[in-house]
Amino acid sequence: MIVVHHLNNSRSQRILWLLEELGVPYELKRYQRDAKTMLAPPELRAIHPLGKSPVITDDGLTLAESGAIVEYLADRYGAGGLMPAPGTPARLRCSYWLHYAEGSAMPPLLLKLIFRRIEAAPAPFFVKPIARGIAHKVLHGFVDPQLQLQLDYLEGEVGASGWFVGEQLSVADIQLSFPLEAFAAGGGLDARYPKLSAWLQRIHARPAYQRALERGGDYHLGG
Repeated sequence: MIVVHHLNNSRSQRILWLLEELGVPYELKRYQRDAKTMLAPPELRAIHPLGKSPVITDDGLTLAESGAIVEYLADRYGAGGLMPAPGTPARLRCSYWLHYAEGSAMPPLLLKLIFRRIEAAPAPFFVKPIARGIAHKVLHGFVDPQLQLQLDYLEGEVGASGWFVGEQLSVADIQLSFPLEAFAAGGGLDARYPKLSAWLQRIHARPAYQRALERGGDYHLGG
């Protein structure tokens, strides 16, 4: 049976959603972030050397990285339902979004998180204004424009069907769910992006998404 090594408030939530959409049974092994550092516990390193989530085990295979896991599960268990056929334009577009989600969408979101923490971090009184000034300049001069660029692009890429690939939900939508929920939590996704807002409402209403939340537990991405 598939075992999902699930870290709270992490990318592994979308793996649970995918498995619920596929209707594939799986075992859930929970891990909790450190309340102060928000880092994953060291026990995850016993599963994979990087100690990060998501990680799955299946028939002796241990696999990390969201995109690789999503592609593996869809190919092995999806029977063509969530992943377009190989060699088609739709498959190429789908593969593009699997890579885009982590390669282009997530870096500016991570930068925003880091520099917001720098702004708020305690520091000696003579250092604090300098640190906050640098963080403010990076955030507003570089990070926020990059976030808006990504959102403008994504808003234009949602298809007439309301999905990113084809006429129905695909693994592209599942892979994009984490960065887009992070955008909504504090990355600038607001009323200026009605198509993306509607897309988020659509995925949140899916029964499989709700079942994944029930199994995975509370899921909150801070701004």
